[in-house]
Amino acid sequence: MNKDVRFSPAAYSAKLWAGEETPAAASAAGHDAMRDFRRLAEDVRTYLAQPRGETEEERREYNECLNRAVLGYGADRERILAVIADRLLRQRIHELPGFRHPYATLAEALFAEVIGMNVLELVLLKREGLEEIQVVGTSVFEVRDGVARPSAYAFESLREVERIQQNLVLYNNDRINPRKRWAEVMLRDGTRVTITGFGFTAKPTLTLRFYTVRRFELAQLSKPEYATISDRVRHMLLAVLHARLNVVVIGPTNSGKTNLIKALIGEMPDEERLVTIESRHELMLQRDFPAKNVIEYEVDEDDPQHRSAQAFKLALRQSPQRIIHAEIRDEDANIYVRACTRGHAGSMTTLHANALEDVPEAISDMCLQDGRGLNPERLTKRITEYVTQVGIEMRFAGGRRRLVRLAELYWADGAPAVREWAVFDEAAGNWRYPHSPSPSAAARLKLGAPLAGAAAWPELGAASALAPAQIPVPAQAGAAGLRKAGAWNAP
Repeated sequence: MNKDVRFSPAAYSAKLWAGEETPAAASAAGHDAMRDFRRLAEDVRTYLAQPRGETEEERREYNECLNRAVLGYGADRERILAVIADRLLRQRIHELPGFRHPYATLAEALFAEVIGMNVLELVLLKREGLEEIQVVGTSVFEVRDGVARPSAYAFESLREVERIQQNLVLYNNDRINPRKRWAEVMLRDGTRVTITGFGFTAKPTLTLRFYTVRRFELAQLSKPEYATISDRVRHMLLAVLHARLNVVVIGPTNSGKTNLIKALIGEMPDEERLVTIESRHELMLQRDFPAKNVIEYEVDEDDPQHRSAQAFKLALRQSPQRIIHAEIRDEDANIYVRACTRGHAGSMTTLHANALEDVPEAISDMCLQDGRGLNPERLTKRITEYVTQVGIEMRFAGGRRRLVRLAELYWADGAPAVREWAVFDEAAGNWRYPHSPSPSAAARLKLGAPLAGAAAWPELGAASALAPAQIPVPAQAGAAGLRKAGAWNAP
């Protein structure tokens, strides 16, 4: 080294800018630049997470915009990118010395860090038909048409998954850390994000379930492009609605339960008073049926003031004609059973069960968990006769979401029994119709739904074997209660 050459900071800086530094120095400079970028990204992330708006509604809309931007909605992404660019402009930051990135501007690089979804951006480009994205560790699965398949994309590291998790929870005033290793995000359009972290699951997970349920008319579901039901099954369902029989729907996730329930609700008169009780708003009735007389409850079992029991207590005081219960659970089984047996004919619920035959006993087991001294057999009989009068089973069959069983549930020989009205034959690719309604159900159908009943079961068009005085109805409702349905019933 030439001793006459003195070290000049300015000259050394010039060499760095000219790319003449040693590999070690270049590595150190790159490390410093990345550190500066991450600090700036954290500043921008915190800035974005701050409440914005003068009213609660404006602040809620801003948080919704942040969530939608993270989940790939174009207009919201442009808005948040503009917020980031404005932040940098106010701070007079245009570039970070030594930081190289593939984006057109520093604002876009920061957007990708604090908002972007990494490889999920590529999955979201093909949004058509995308129902769910499932991330387990670095692996990605795409759910389309009810079937999960491995994605062509995967994360390079778990850090990228955890970064997206932190973005989502931060923008919802939530957290995920060693003390709370899970979080849920729900958007107004029904999109749901479920997050779990290390210690709760073996690997961090991220599940994005997009709201894909649209307003289907019952007639649409019988068309060849959907083939969820046949035209004859459609008339059967209309007859069940008009006769105000209580309905329970079973089936796995993504089997079409919500589509069918919304289609059934669409067939009800707008003036008919409905109350829905859900843990998350998924039916979206006010949005899709703005003219309907409906009250929508969203319950939170972790909040004593807003549990399902409180929702039912208030709902029963709001004069509901039907109760639409998204999913019957242990906490509210007894209340729903009482509602169905005390005048709210035509109510609907869903349940996790393997088969329709198991439904009455499954609900009975839930009712018995609160420690009441009830007779199990009498309780199960009551549920069979008044709560689960008609059962519907949904399943993914023959490449489509199908109604695979429509049946009447009744009590026989000391146990629940099933009388199948319609069954989907997967081998034949069509429905078969094993049985007609029982005499008691036929009488209800003839009284409440003479036209739809006759279209579904031509034999019901003939003179009924039962006189009106013999029609069995719930004692709590009375025959007059059945005739209150207005346009639903015969004159």
